[in-house]
Amino acid sequence: MGLDTDALRLFVRAAEMLNISAAGRALGMAPAVSSAKLAKLEQSLGSELLHRTTRKVSLSVEGADFLPFAREIIAQEEAALAALGKQTTTIKGTLRFAAPSSFAQLYIAPILPEFLKQHPDLTIDLRLSDVQFDLIEGSYDLALRNAPLVDTSLKGRKLAVDRRILCAAPHYLDEYGTPKTPDDLKTHHLIAFQNRQPRPLTGPAGKNAIFDPASAKGQLIIDDGQSQVRATLAGAGISLNALWSVHDQLKSGRLIRVLPNFEASEDNVLWLIYPKSNVLSPKVRVFIDFLIAEIGAKPPWET
Repeated sequence: MGLDTDALRLFVRAAEMLNISAAGRALGMAPAVSSAKLAKLEQSLGSELLHRTTRKVSLSVEGADFLPFAREIIAQEEAALAALGKQTTTIKGTLRFAAPSSFAQLYIAPILPEFLKQHPDLTIDLRLSDVQFDLIEGSYDLALRNAPLVDTSLKGRKLAVDRRILCAAPHYLDEYGTPKTPDDLKTHHLIAFQNRQPRPLTGPAGKNAIFDPASAKGQLIIDDGQSQVRATLAGAGISLNALWSVHDQLKSGRLIRVLPNFEASEDNVLWLIYPKSNVLSPKVRVFIDFLIAEIGAKPPWET
């Protein structure tokens, strides 16, 4: 059974926009044409890909299962045409990218204008949250994560090392004292990120320690990275932060490293991850290359 790749593109766009007419217009199709083309695709597959009501469009279970294969077929076609020298050099379409809000605000949003200037026909749909998205279920093309890559349905490229350090505001340390050893943390106010689970620390000569908010004198739990930094700046306590999130404050002296010879033991890495596929679509490839060149080649927080 042959599949109409234009219909597949329409389906992918409609799944992203949850609007068949708008998806058709984005691809230069009249609403009646796009509806008929999608219906013909569903008929050839023998499955309803999108549920339609008078009020909304939603992805069916079969549509959600088929979506990654539709993306793969389109990517394979683009790669084949490129190999024959027949693929247009214009990068176009919509790239759905999920990233942690804190990191994106500091390092990704400021460089997007340059990328869009290079690729004016491409739309970036940027979804920001410090809660991880499901790439497959959410139909994302790419995501930035700082967790180990354990999902076998995903692949990734390393953007940068993600070091975690302890820090506090100078006026907090003036009031409560500066810890000299990890055991001193038990007498301090500790700020926990998302939960109170203990975090292993590694110090000189491989010495092990623990950052354990549950055993602390005072506790604050925050699930937003920027809010954690702001609370630390305000003197709420000692927090374990990604170096990239507090780099500027450390340089200016608004924050001070606590136990500077210790940092989180986890081998944290910032990964650019995408659904496993034999071929990366051109839009995803150029964006990954851009982020690695602009951020990963020389991470600003490591200077």
